[in-house]
Amino acid sequence: MNGRHRVGFRCDAGESLGVGHLVRCVALAEELCARGVEVVFLGHVRGSPWALAQLEQRGLPLVDAPPAPDRLAALARELRLAAVVLDSYELPAETGAALGRAGLAVLAIADGDPLGQQADLYLDQNLGAERRHRSGRGGRWLAGARYALLRDRVRRCARTPRHDRVPHVLCFFGGTDSAGVAPAWARALQATGEPFRGTVISPSPFDAGDPITVIPPTDRLPELMAGADLVVTAAGSAIWELLHLGVPTALTWVADNQLIGYGELVGRGVAAGLGGEPDARAVAALARLLADPATREEHGRRGSGLVDGKGRERVAEALLALL
Repeated sequence: MNGRHRVGFRCDAGESLGVGHLVRCVALAEELCARGVEVVFLGHVRGSPWALAQLEQRGLPLVDAPPAPDRLAALARELRLAAVVLDSYELPAETGAALGRAGLAVLAIADGDPLGQQADLYLDQNLGAERRHRSGRGGRWLAGARYALLRDRVRRCARTPRHDRVPHVLCFFGGTDSAGVAPAWARALQATGEPFRGTVISPSPFDAGDPITVIPPTDRLPELMAGADLVVTAAGSAIWELLHLGVPTALTWVADNQLIGYGELVGRGVAAGLGGEPDARAVAALARLLADPATREEHGRRGSGLVDGKGRERVAEALLALL
């Protein structure tokens, strides 16, 4: 190891799970690697070539992870890890405790409830999380948008709005659209009757019709976000990238764990709320946003600056301080 620390990331990604957990772990892994830390991912990536490519492109190894906490701890010892980052809703609640007993430092990434995981350090990057979590017995909390984890490609990006008369709309729902909602939201955009040009990202191709182009998951997502006049998406991990870029955003949700972020973002007016379904109210909200550039830009202005792009540095420093 040449005296260097090794950190493992226990997360999964795939067609049914989505890729949000992996993407934010990749962001933290980039920061750790830049600091000379060796990184290995422990988990499974299934049904998403794009997600697997995120690890391969960065030279981040992926090792199959056993489900049982004690077996995972044994693997961590075999790999000579000093710490493990847990980012999954599917792990047994005893996972963090087993790793701790094995002498490893544990960082648990959560969206609200840590689901019983024991850890030395917890991270909840959701807006307003600093009001919900207090450090004390059971570990220290890194809470709020100042700890949002952004990838290198996003941090290098800057917003490039087109200012055309016809707004460009980008629509996506994670790297896999695990809920299969992209076609329905494409139809909702068309139902507004307002002029626009749209790009919908979907792993499953479908014919949306003019003026929408459907493309597969792409590494160009940060640039596409930066160039959009409006983004329609779910309140998942990508929202922190959009806030950093200051892009006007209209939100829905596709999983219960996204409701906390949805309520906070819409309540603060930093994103427009579409509700959970592409119904008549959502169509009316989209029509207003497409027709009124000032309203769109106000959402982007309110969100700009909430995520400064340095969250991963703060998290890395707190994690490494444990070792």
